[in-house]
Amino acid sequence: MIAALLSLTALGLSLGLLLGFAARKLKVEGNPLVAEIEQMLPGSQCGQCGFPGCAGAAQALAEGKAAVDCCPPGGADLVQALAAKLGVEADLSGIKASVPMIAEVQEHLCIGCTKCFKVCPTDAIMGAAKQIHTVFREACTACGKCVECCPTEATRLTPVPVTLQSWYWHKPEAGWVA
Repeated sequence: MIAALLSLTALGLSLGLLLGFAARKLKVEGNPLVAEIEQMLPGSQCGQCGFPGCAGAAQALAEGKAAVDCCPPGGADLVQALAAKLGVEADLSGIKASVPMIAEVQEHLCIGCTKCFKVCPTDAIMGAAKQIHTVFREACTACGKCVECCPTEATRLTPVPVTLQSWYWHKPEAGWVA
């Protein structure tokens, strides 16, 4: 019994050390620009940019395969920051100012068809067949896929209501002095 315990311990230690050594020796270095751009993106993984999450969008931006205005949730501030980071010009004329949005199900119109929660990329919609659906506010990224597929137009995007948890103090304008 003790011999088996000691042999398994020795085997575990030797394999652990071997894996640790291999992880350090065979480490693949990534593009640091991709990591910096990914940190700048909102991280909602909504797919509104057409890429599979923010990591895919960051990779495309670093390679020059995507425009700096590809992230709708980021808004004009993100477009300017990405343009400065990548050293390109940003056209802000097509960027509309928007407030944070969230999906909402209108219960009097919902027929429980289950199409909305089948297309939701973050599983933010809860419901069952022939029952009313609801949205988990914390998980919703406001991608709008549920709005597009709803046959009764029961889902819509509405501004996030201001609560104690979502309210924040707006940043003062530059150059303002008391």
